[in-house]
Amino acid sequence: MAAVEFTTLEDGIALVTLNRPERLNAINRELIDGMDEALDRLSTNEFRVGILTGAGRGFCAGADLSSGGTSWTDSTGPGYKAMYDSQVRLTDQYSRMYDLPIPMVAAVNGVAVGGGLAFALHCDIRIASQSARFGSAFIKAGLSSMDMGTSYLLPKIVGVGAAREMMLTGRIIESDEAHRIQLVHEVVPADDLIEAALRMARSIRANNPFGVWQTKIGINTALDAPSLRHAKELENRIQIMTGFTRNMQEASAALMEKRTPIWDPM
Repeated sequence: MAAVEFTTLEDGIALVTLNRPERLNAINRELIDGMDEALDRLSTNEFRVGILTGAGRGFCAGADLSSGGTSWTDSTGPGYKAMYDSQVRLTDQYSRMYDLPIPMVAAVNGVAVGGGLAFALHCDIRIASQSARFGSAFIKAGLSSMDMGTSYLLPKIVGVGAAREMMLTGRIIESDEAHRIQLVHEVVPADDLIEAALRMARSIRANNPFGVWQTKIGINTALDAPSLRHAKELENRIQIMTGFTRNMQEASAALMEKRTPIWDPM
């Protein structure tokens, strides 16, 4: 059984399923290898939107502690070097997903803690089932909550106050609280989760591919901008680049003719 399943749901929309349900999709080397393969496919021009979910009762329960500290790389040398290389491999994988040229929608079907929370945070939009639960959790494992990009992304998504409380206490929050603090966009019944994520993916796919691509990478870049002026200069350049496509003229013509736009392909 593959630790990660990749499915084409419909034209331009892929479903990536973390598939270790007996371990609540906890992260091990096989899962990381499978995610690398999935990200390779999502990095092509074949897909417009990706959806990430988990098999069974969990989204992802973080690192699989039952593996006894097995390395996620072929690193040799002292134990601390192997641990560091494993850490870097996973954090680099999260960065790959965050930097994909297409948006990712997290369909959080159950527990998302530790590295599982990080998977959700590195997606562009999060939709949760009513049974979803979220937590930083690293601090409960005798570590700190400074891990896998959580200290950067969580405060930007929920605000510094809510992020501090989650990270310092390691408290697990339910889906309704996650929605209240804007960690997730929507909460739906479990049976409606993938359809809700698919609706979101379709609404993104309906827009012009160039504009979605530039908006995805532009938001990530603007979040790191040192000032409003820097962000505006980035926007100015993206808008001028967009003007060299025929998408603006096509949007106007489609509106006048009451039809669906036919966008320039990427």
